Amino acid sequence: MQDQTNTIDSFFPTGSSAVEVWLTRSDRSALFQKQEENLRFVDARSDAFIIQVDATQAFQTMDGFGFALTGGSALLISRLPTLIRNALLRELFSTEGNGIGVSFLRLSIGASDLSERSFSYDDMPEGYFDPDLVNFNIEAGDREVPPLLKEILAINPSIKIIGSPWTAPPWMKTNQSFIGGKLRTEHYRIYANYLIKYIKAMNGQGIPIHALTIQNEPLNGENEPSMLMEAWEQADFVKNHLGPSLREAGLGGIELFCWDHNCDEKEYPLAIFGDAEARQFLAGAAWHLYAGDIAALSEVHMAHPDMKMYFTEQWVGADDPAATNGKERLDAGFKADLGWHMRNVIVGATRNWCRAVLEWNLASDSLCGPHTPGGCPNCLGALTIGDDMTPIPNVSYYVIAHIAKFVRPGSIRIFSDDVDILPNVAFVTPNGYIVLIVFNASEDAQTFNIQFSGKMAKAVMDAGSVATYIWHK
Repeated sequence: MQDQTNTIDSFFPTGSSAVEVWLTRSDRSALFQKQEENLRFVDARSDAFIIQVDATQAFQTMDGFGFALTGGSALLISRLPTLIRNALLRELFSTEGNGIGVSFLRLSIGASDLSERSFSYDDMPEGYFDPDLVNFNIEAGDREVPPLLKEILAINPSIKIIGSPWTAPPWMKTNQSFIGGKLRTEHYRIYANYLIKYIKAMNGQGIPIHALTIQNEPLNGENEPSMLMEAWEQADFVKNHLGPSLREAGLGGIELFCWDHNCDEKEYPLAIFGDAEARQFLAGAAWHLYAGDIAALSEVHMAHPDMKMYFTEQWVGADDPAATNGKERLDAGFKADLGWHMRNVIVGATRNWCRAVLEWNLASDSLCGPHTPGGCPNCLGALTIGDDMTPIPNVSYYVIAHIAKFVRPGSIRIFSDDVDILPNVAFVTPNGYIVLIVFNASEDAQTFNIQFSGKMAKAVMDAGSVATYIWHK
């Protein structure tokens, strides 16, 4: 099995002044397309915008980029004919050729709202309980996930996986429902054991779990499934139950992330980090951006610089998945989503200390399914897999491609000028390459210069376009 971190060396020889360019235009005339002509660093002066890149100023180390492999995504991909599925998985998880190099996946522990139905791994008839978890069954639902992960691991054995529960089994909850309700305090230790059983079951199939978030969207009790958990409850669960149980089970290396919700409630993770007993078991906080400002992550980082920031979810919505859209409407949606996600998720999250960035939902069908009856009805996958079994990439595919292919795990974010009209972020890779990602946020084409080590490379970008620039340090 090939190490996917070294394929960037094939781009151009060490010491070259060439800058390779990969481009996506907002009108979709170029979609993560390698440009035929490279830029060159030369001695020059310019009055145009300058993005200075400085590898001597280093920030966080990156853990990876990718998507949520929901139960629905796994179901759709697993149904593809073998040759099509194999080619798609290599495109997604390899960096060779047209591969985009996804390096991080998020899984739901039990059902998410993008499963066909709500389930846990230990469901019981109403009025019955299973405190010893004798009925725990990793195959209770979303059965396509483990086999598909094994195929993915054969392509990229170093991929990182984070698991997130949407709910505990209903019999553990105050309302005995998949929707809303809270975890009963007398079941905290049982639920900790339930999560440990999940980790061991996945590890037993050769699927290593890197990390867990404690609860997906703990202040959202409307989704199906969902479970409410206040900050003090999450701190109690971590410090008195899950953290000690993981250590006792020999799983203390599993990284735990609190929160896993929006940027408008930074007080929640701050409260948990302020509890020293809980914090000792935590690696960091996970974030979504359906509310608030991405800059909240920097505030939390500055208060607790030892805690990692992970960006674990952001959807792309389809206004009416059943409608037949004209090209003009499709282009307008693509342009708006491309710009918003590049500015806020790729540039915004990484500039605000995120070490991993994940978009929501790897694949959906032409009607944005599957989903639970109360789940998201218009979550557009990174891929649409219709009845003709042809995977069609959507905007979040290209959003992740622009960073995942070149910014491999172990890359370090470095300084680049913060230019409002040209949001950007830069990295140095383990192999000594510089990667600069730029979004032209203006309504006009922009000419600018990339400045590195005293030299300039002149670049031109159309309005609304995204470019990834790669050169050797």
